[in-house]
Amino acid sequence: MEIVVLDGYTLNPGDLAWDEIKALGDLKVYDRTSSDQILDRIGNAEIVYTNKTPLTKEIFENAPNIKFVGVLATGYNVVDIEAAKENDIVVSNIPTYGTRSVAQMVFALLLELCHHVRLHSDAVKNGEWSRSEDFCFWKTPLIELADKVMGIVGLGRIGTQVAEIAASFGMRVLAMDAKIEAGQQRDGIEMVEMDDLLKNADVVSLHCPLFPETQGIINKDSLAKMKDSAFLINTSRGPLVVEEDLTEALDNGVIAGAALDVLSVEPPEENNPLYKAKNCLITPHISWATKEARGRLMHIAATNLEAFIAGKPVNVVNR
Repeated sequence: MEIVVLDGYTLNPGDLAWDEIKALGDLKVYDRTSSDQILDRIGNAEIVYTNKTPLTKEIFENAPNIKFVGVLATGYNVVDIEAAKENDIVVSNIPTYGTRSVAQMVFALLLELCHHVRLHSDAVKNGEWSRSEDFCFWKTPLIELADKVMGIVGLGRIGTQVAEIAASFGMRVLAMDAKIEAGQQRDGIEMVEMDDLLKNADVVSLHCPLFPETQGIINKDSLAKMKDSAFLINTSRGPLVVEEDLTEALDNGVIAGAALDVLSVEPPEENNPLYKAKNCLITPHISWATKEARGRLMHIAATNLEAFIAGKPVNVVNR
């Protein structure tokens, strides 16, 4: 059985092993694959793994041996799900590998907004502390999280983990989820309507999936409902946020700051307006990428294939 990984570098830049998947067939791994290389590299393979390399209807129609597509991520919009189904191709994703790593990143970003650790470290190294007339100094307001309100949009696995960590900081937790009725209590989490969350939260953290109804959920109108001292954090999907509206809100003091691990276009264009926005942190979609999380992803990718070979596919997204 021939197995092809079209873009393996992001998952495994060299610090992991492909052994579990390699044990299941004749494996070829490509670091990256351009659109004009996809069909040639798939060849006669029955098993294809992709992270961000698109697999379209045209690809499936011209690669008739494909039986299984493994998406090396949770999101699977890079695959034409309906075309795969029409061609009797099973598509599986990796739904649960990065919960703790993403939640950890939320607080790495939040704590940087609260304390500006790098700014102060650089100031010390540049001699500002040595020249200070006082025993200490700070260049920005410093913020304590205790008694602040964390607002979580989307109370799935990651949102729930974020809520637990927020509670450990002494924060009050509000959440909004389309599947949970407002007014309920969930393990100390107050379920509210979106407008109430925006109005009351000191931190709004996004953890909902990207659907037509959630695209642009953070826009000029929703930002205007937030406190002018509030922070926005997005480690979910870039298009949840209208970036031009967020830029304007930050520059005009509508909200106090933002920290984003995802953008609407990735890699981003060089003229993205958020690059110059006030108090805006941007990281290159790394919340999922701890070695531990990637190791879990690799293992689940192998077990997905094992289950398919055994005739009992799991994590199937196109039944």
